Amino acid sequence: MKLNELIDKLDLRVLSPAEDMEREVRGGYTSDLLSDVMGNAEADTVWITLQVHRNVVAVAALKEVAAVLLVHGAEPDGQTLAEAREEGVAVLSTPLGAFEASGRIYELLG
Repeated sequence: MKLNELIDKLDLRVLSPAEDMEREVRGGYTSDLLSDVMGNAEADTVWITLQVHRNVVAVAALKEVAAVLLVHGAEPDGQTLAEAREEGVAVLSTPLGAFEASGRIYELLG
């Protein structure tokens, strides 16, 4: 499924667009621990997290995830969003919790 389709189907807020909103999404990874994401997340997945600090953008770019999905309506500060735009990292937000967001993505991609 393409990233923009996933955004539409889950009614996600786009806080920072991806360089390629037509990018294929192959799965998801849910974690709030940066070292876990660095060691286990795969490219072209949606990283589901509550973390909103600037290191999230760096890890997302390093791992080449399709997007970062912030749960519980979380939003990073302006500087973090500026860095995400500069890196072409999609930052999305949902009012859902991590469990429900992960489940819905699993259903859509499964």
